Amino acid sequence: MAALATPAHASELRQLMSNGFPFIDIIFFACVALFIAFRLRSVLGRRTGHEQRPEPPSVAGPSHENVVPLPGRDEPADVAFSHITDIGLREGLTAIRRADPSFELEGFLAGARHAFELIVDAFARGDTETLEPLLAGDVYGGFAQAIEQRRAADETLETDVVAIKAVDVVDARMEGARALLSVRFVSDQVNVTRDGSGAVVDGDPDQLAEIIDVWTFGRDTESRDPNWELVSTGVDE
Repeated sequence: MAALATPAHASELRQLMSNGFPFIDIIFFACVALFIAFRLRSVLGRRTGHEQRPEPPSVAGPSHENVVPLPGRDEPADVAFSHITDIGLREGLTAIRRADPSFELEGFLAGARHAFELIVDAFARGDTETLEPLLAGDVYGGFAQAIEQRRAADETLETDVVAIKAVDVVDARMEGARALLSVRFVSDQVNVTRDGSGAVVDGDPDQLAEIIDVWTFGRDTESRDPNWELVSTGVDE
């Protein structure tokens, strides 16, 4: 049976508490600390020595299993155009690829489309300065002559390429070191020729016409100049 506190004991307790030693507070905070430690132990667990070690981060880079190769780039000439069913066209493109390993059909067609828009617009405006570097010598001569005749007649040509609906290679071949590619352009255009007074002398400003052009571009594969030039023009009837 516990002994009762004597007045002396009670006085000592009061003195300790008055000296800044609060037993009740100490007990309370100790209980709180034990509770927190127990919760951390239950949440985090403890090591037993049999846990699986985490794998170190990989430094080998991403897996190649999900990499999709781009068509035509870094492919051998015999493989790059194997999807083309036209045998003659496939053989011509393959020959160009062998002569120029950097040749890519997709990139060429994008450039040909841009050249088509640029040349048609420059011809209509009579801009020979823009045309000259894009055309072979004899082709430029024919364009320049037509522009001069138009000026002499005091006529102007208005051309609006509303849409380019198709751009396709229809022929490919090598002539010595020179690569030649023929491209078929299908476009919707409005073409109007006016005289000096603005009256329409040819065409209809309200008439949209489908025009099919076949242009041939050439490039010397032994030259460091990567640019192609227009070497002939024609219309697909």
